[in-house]
Amino acid sequence: MSPVAFFLFTLIYFSSSCCSAARYQHRHRYMERKLMIALASKIGINYGRQGKDIPSPYQSINFIKSIKAGHVKLYDADPETLTLLSHTNLYVSITVHNHQITSLGTNQTTAEDWVKTNILPYYPQTQIRFVLVGNEILSVQDRNITSNLVPAMRKIVNALRAHGIHNIKVGTPLPMDSLRSTFPPSNSTFREDIAGPLMLPLLKFLNGTNSYFFINLQPYYRWLRNPMNTSLDFALFQGDSTYTDPRTGLVYHNLVDQMLDSVILAMTKLGYPHIRIAISETGWPNSGDIDETGANILNAATYNRNLIKKMTAIPPIGTPARPGLPIPTFVFSLFNENQKSGSGTQRHWGILHPDGTPIYDIDFTGQKPLTGFNPLPKPTNNVPYKGQMWCVPVEGAKEAELEEALRMACGRSNTTCAALAPGKECYEPVSIYWHARYAVSSYWAQFRTQNVGCYFNGLAHETTTNPGESFVLLPKLDKNNSTYCHGSCGRGRISVDFFCVWNVL
Repeated sequence: MSPVAFFLFTLIYFSSSCCSAARYQHRHRYMERKLMIALASKIGINYGRQGKDIPSPYQSINFIKSIKAGHVKLYDADPETLTLLSHTNLYVSITVHNHQITSLGTNQTTAEDWVKTNILPYYPQTQIRFVLVGNEILSVQDRNITSNLVPAMRKIVNALRAHGIHNIKVGTPLPMDSLRSTFPPSNSTFREDIAGPLMLPLLKFLNGTNSYFFINLQPYYRWLRNPMNTSLDFALFQGDSTYTDPRTGLVYHNLVDQMLDSVILAMTKLGYPHIRIAISETGWPNSGDIDETGANILNAATYNRNLIKKMTAIPPIGTPARPGLPIPTFVFSLFNENQKSGSGTQRHWGILHPDGTPIYDIDFTGQKPLTGFNPLPKPTNNVPYKGQMWCVPVEGAKEAELEEALRMACGRSNTTCAALAPGKECYEPVSIYWHARYAVSSYWAQFRTQNVGCYFNGLAHETTTNPGESFVLLPKLDKNNSTYCHGSCGRGRISVDFFCVWNVL
């Protein structure tokens, strides 16, 4: 072959190869974009099961179909549920438990075994689209888990690719408190303790695998911190309230966009301006404790209906910082979960009762006009509660159950139940009922500011009705002078009345 012919052959060969590679990359980007829009256009639902009355997976999946959700997010990789989800039109997200992260991050074989056990038997008949490694791992406060998060994610991706699976994205849901500051959005940054050791490796991984930054987004709690200065309409996607970021000039019409752009701009400051974002949890509580302002059915329905309208819009609306951006979104959650701890709102995010009837009507397709829903009762708790509250055992609780509540209340701190020790002022009469009555009230008063609720697995509740009248005053002020205990305890008394009252000023 002459030199000229060889040159022409080489030129044609490499041109053809380059064109083929370019066509492949173009097609790959096209398919990625198509999948992203498909994922974002179908609103997902979180399927949690921390409740005594949660229906079976079979029933739950039928309920998910009935509300026309397009995607279901599991907090595990339950074999029965994954089998039942096969040959449905539902996209599926599965979760690696927090306690599994360290072993997955330190051993590729463990990650391969996890994929063989939890994905290969079900995929592709079950349309698994996301593997979420952990859930809000920063709340665990375990350095072994946080340091092995990205290695675990990387090893799972390696295992997936070894089996030719490229369309399952791997991510991890993080809370908004991953950010040091969020207001205004232009001022947002990740916390200093995680920006370098965790966020930079995570963002590098997400960017390299073209995955999503998953954020658990709860505007309710942001609004609750300052309900008198933050418009409720702004939090619920309604009204004419706006906020203009003084640095960027971007105009915000709702709190969700403001919070999302806080995450986007924080990522940008670390050098990753283009990572896609997904909302792994968002919603509004349908009920809560007496002083959890705004937790009611009307607000929950309004928030979720407007959220779905926004996120299913075609073309996608995006956010002020990223207009037109499709955002995969999962509503939290399918059912109320009455075995969760914490304040009352923690147990009241559901959209369905256990029998599948709606707590409020909702359309996951976003097609139904907002005026097409039946009216709901006007709430009475959209302004902060002012007055006193008490924590008392529920009526009719069995002695064995109260004994459990007594153990729970007295097990956290030596000071909570010190007055119940033999020889102390509240030891007599020796009765499970009276000791539990003291213990739940004392525990609630001592730890209430740390998001501890008056619940005890359903054995206690808050009340605004004074549970007793004949008290010997025993003041016990906390640092905010807003909690005090009063009661009558003493040897030889026929009865004991002791309560801690929360005074909301």
